[in-house]
Amino acid sequence: MRVVNTWKDYEIIDASLGQKLERWGNIYLLRPDPQIVWDNGNLLDKYKGKIHAVYHRSNTGGGHWENLKNTPSRWTINYNDLVLHIKQMGFKHTGLFPEQAINWDYMINKIKNSGRDIKVLNLFAYTGGATVACLSAGASVVHVDSSRGMIDWCKENVNSSGYQDANIRYLVDDVVKFVKREIRRGNKYDAIVMDPPSYGRGANGEVWNIEKDLDNLIKLCSQLLSDKPLFFLINSYTAGLSSTVLENLLKLNIKYEGKISCGEIGLPIKENNLVLPCGIYGRWEENE
Repeated sequence: MRVVNTWKDYEIIDASLGQKLERWGNIYLLRPDPQIVWDNGNLLDKYKGKIHAVYHRSNTGGGHWENLKNTPSRWTINYNDLVLHIKQMGFKHTGLFPEQAINWDYMINKIKNSGRDIKVLNLFAYTGGATVACLSAGASVVHVDSSRGMIDWCKENVNSSGYQDANIRYLVDDVVKFVKREIRRGNKYDAIVMDPPSYGRGANGEVWNIEKDLDNLIKLCSQLLSDKPLFFLINSYTAGLSSTVLENLLKLNIKYEGKISCGEIGLPIKENNLVLPCGIYGRWEENE
């Protein structure tokens, strides 16, 4: 388990009975999490008066936010030099997965220590935490997501972090179609990072299913790697998918000499020093 312990603007205060209390800057949010199956008391009662907003799940799917205190429609938090925008979204999300900071640190260090210009491809790139991290390390980035709203959000994160003049391309596109076009164009990348959803739709309604489509996408992406690739990183939040599966896919499809690792990523819980598991990763990297 790789655990993020370097945040100043974010922390999990407590977790109990399927809920986690988080501090985002000076805003406290109570959100559901299916991994929290233990009883450490009723968080609404324990932290009464401190919580700004609660996300309530619906029995019919989805849910809604209830604001208990005056909560801004959006705000920013910092991770080192990165300035990232936060807001209440549907399905309990905020536009940021704080556990990914462990991967941001890894990518920043790899790029800075490479001693060369690095071109990064970020697929299913969401609001661009990884994109901003790579830009901060001096890389150029191609940022691809099927949602115009996520692309616009990434631009806000890039601009607020001070990298508006960096070498970045934003593309609203279906990931698989984009990768196939890049292969035909002969474009190459030194690093690829992806965070594929379990299910999704492309910019023109293309259907994505991780169980059926991930192997083929990795095969295609392997054709985009440069002669001296730096890393290939896959994140996943798909329930039931083992990190060993990601390791196997990389072993089968990445034919360069290097090392492969996989595992869980998590966040510490302040109240009791437990760790909340938050997803899995698989990673190929060049030999140092």
